[in-house]
Amino acid sequence: MSDNSIIYDESAGIERLLEIMRHLRNPETGCPWDIEQNFASIAPYTIEEAYEVADAIEREAFDELKGELGDLLFQSVFHAQMAAEAGHFTFQDVVTAMSNKMVSRHPHVFGDESREKSAEQQTADWEAIKAAERAGQNQQGTLDGVAVGLPALLRAYKLQKRAARVGFDWPSASNVIEKIAEESAELVEARDELTQDEVEEEFGDLMFVMANLGRHLGVEPEAALRKANAKFTRRFHGVEAKLAERGKTPSNSDLAEMDALWDAVKVDERAKS
Repeated sequence: MSDNSIIYDESAGIERLLEIMRHLRNPETGCPWDIEQNFASIAPYTIEEAYEVADAIEREAFDELKGELGDLLFQSVFHAQMAAEAGHFTFQDVVTAMSNKMVSRHPHVFGDESREKSAEQQTADWEAIKAAERAGQNQQGTLDGVAVGLPALLRAYKLQKRAARVGFDWPSASNVIEKIAEESAELVEARDELTQDEVEEEFGDLMFVMANLGRHLGVEPEAALRKANAKFTRRFHGVEAKLAERGKTPSNSDLAEMDALWDAVKVDERAKS
């Protein structure tokens, strides 16, 4: 089968997608946009596609999820093709590395360890295996390997979780709440007396501690904030709908009216639940 025939063969699976990517990046016959891309220019699209997958799952839009997963897969193929061109690795190397990792991290499935263990013990074993992997990669520091490119809120959560493993943590959520009160007071002081850069620093400190409170409460802050965003969007749409019934829009309403309608939307939601 020729390369061109693979491109039009719907039964060719992943090899078809890989060949399409090779054609898109062909310096002589490929797509000019695809040819000029590099790892840095594609990375933001990769992050965006991952969030679109999460969004489809959050909305339970499973008819859309197939396409979003395909978009995310294409990002992996794109990066692997650029890596192959530079002589770093191939897509098959990616697959092999991932397969080896999953086999190594699941000795209770693929090895001789017993499956008769709690979810908590499996999590502890998983973290121990990852720690050994980091040591093998010369990542000696406790915080080594927490990706810098993660969303800041998620990275804060992971940094604190990693530090907690070696005992650098508040004993309880109550201690964290006390720290939140302290940071809030410092933020108020910064607002009144300090520079904008100092205000930003104090605000960042407060958000960092809030992420830690989420960890103590068993709440993943990025997921919680996504849900809060979705709730705000849903309720504000409700406010707009009620304004439309009055022949108005937010721009020709005022805060008092919209606040009252916001409360009405919340009442409607409780009645439906």
